[in-house]
Amino acid sequence: MALISFARGMPGPDLLPIGAFGDCAREALERDGATALQYGPPGGYPPLKQWVAEQHGVDPGRVIVTNGSLQGFAFTARHFVQSGSRFFVEAPCYDRSLSILRKLGAEVEQVELADDGLDVDAIAGSLREGDVVYTIPTFQNPSGRTLSLENRRRLLDLAADRNAIVFEDDPYGMLRFEGESIPRLFELSEGSTIFLSSFSKTVAPGIRTGYVILPEQLVPAIEELVLSNYVSPAIFVEAALLEFLTSGRFEPNLETVREGLRLRRDAMLSALEREMPEGTGWNQPEGGYFLWLDLPSGVAAETLLARAGEEDVVFIKGADFFFHGGGEESARLAFSFATPHEIDEGITRLGRLVREAAAVAA
Repeated sequence: MALISFARGMPGPDLLPIGAFGDCAREALERDGATALQYGPPGGYPPLKQWVAEQHGVDPGRVIVTNGSLQGFAFTARHFVQSGSRFFVEAPCYDRSLSILRKLGAEVEQVELADDGLDVDAIAGSLREGDVVYTIPTFQNPSGRTLSLENRRRLLDLAADRNAIVFEDDPYGMLRFEGESIPRLFELSEGSTIFLSSFSKTVAPGIRTGYVILPEQLVPAIEELVLSNYVSPAIFVEAALLEFLTSGRFEPNLETVREGLRLRRDAMLSALEREMPEGTGWNQPEGGYFLWLDLPSGVAAETLLARAGEEDVVFIKGADFFFHGGGEESARLAFSFATPHEIDEGITRLGRLVREAAAVAA
């Protein structure tokens, strides 16, 4: 049997703009090759910074383009940990961000997610000045959940009242294929939050281009961390990306990606409904890459993963997304990579294993 992966959050090959981006690379060299093939400033290719700044209505000096958004998270988190800040993270939360916080020795509190995102009430009693609330509010990784508009406003009001920092990570927000859009925290706060995003999901992960928008007073400290890690970012890739963004190719590509993701999500929901036994639960994300699977009582995700591997199906167990423990009977399922046919077959295999495990646990 062929391996079917619901593990990594990556796009299927049909969702990559291979030909179009190749054309953009050539056009970028023709337009600005002497700059694109040279060392560049630590904050990124200036015309790309200008484009990002215009999209968000900020001064370009607040934008730092990074080698993937996770690098932007790492630089910013390092600064706040060194400053003694405490982090509040979602439970579950993106595992790579948790790994960075562990390595930095950060003080971390985890906050349970409700169906409508971060539980604001859970942090109201303990949030204090200088704390950092790190959140992926839209189509969250790993759960696919979205923070409601009401709770976005409540979070911003609470943070402002306590003089705390909201750190918004938004790689998936533009990948909505159902429902009504909700303003970013950055927009609702009129640009007072820290904003992190990436072109990995909207264009391609291989270009390794993300960005962070910072308060002006924080820019010198983060640029110093950038300079201590590399001489220059990948200016040529950033120049090719700018060509992609400004040449009329970006929006059509987004529509292709959204439709491909919707078809995959629908295939997974349909298969889960057909195959999973009573006691299994999952959400219905309106965009993004992932959904969250709660297994029947007594079914351990770690044991299920081992059995699934024998059947050539892989996923990520829920416990990997908790800083202080949890998620032992849950899993993250990525629907972004496999084809609808592969998703149907993979969930069929997985469903059989869950039914068997549930019968033993009963």
